[in-house]
Amino acid sequence: MPPSCSARGRSEDVLRGFGAGADDYLPKPFELPILLSRVRGLLRRHDWFREQAAARTSPAVAAAFSFGDTCIDFEQLEVRVGDKRMPLTLMEASLLRYFVQHEGSPVPRKEILEKVWGVHEDTDTRAIDNFVVRLRRYIEVEPSNPRHLQTVRGVGYRFVANPD
Repeated sequence: MPPSCSARGRSEDVLRGFGAGADDYLPKPFELPILLSRVRGLLRRHDWFREQAAARTSPAVAAAFSFGDTCIDFEQLEVRVGDKRMPLTLMEASLLRYFVQHEGSPVPRKEILEKVWGVHEDTDTRAIDNFVVRLRRYIEVEPSNPRHLQTVRGVGYRFVANPD
């Protein structure tokens, strides 16, 4: 059996890990410089999250954002659609907040990596796509035909609160 099979490195395993809420996934065997780079990224994100928590106490930063029958509560880390409540991870809430702050504008993947996740290396990851798929399940009436969290082909994503 190849080493990647015993270390859960197949794409299905990676997707299952992200689907379960993981922010990162590093299958074995791995190289030490890659591990260290990811740890540095985690430390940068940790600092960024602390800054965001401090910013939440500022009156300029909204604690919640509503559109239609959807309410994103950044303090309680949840999305409410009508009577249905869905918990958010801190990473999901941070990504949603960034989309809301840049409503109507295309947000490139690289910008999300740098500004939301604190990754500054030339990293190309599709993990963002997995997060967007989950966020669409929370806020879209029809996730396969998104109206609010739109794909901007070749760029990234755009959030539109009122697409009509």
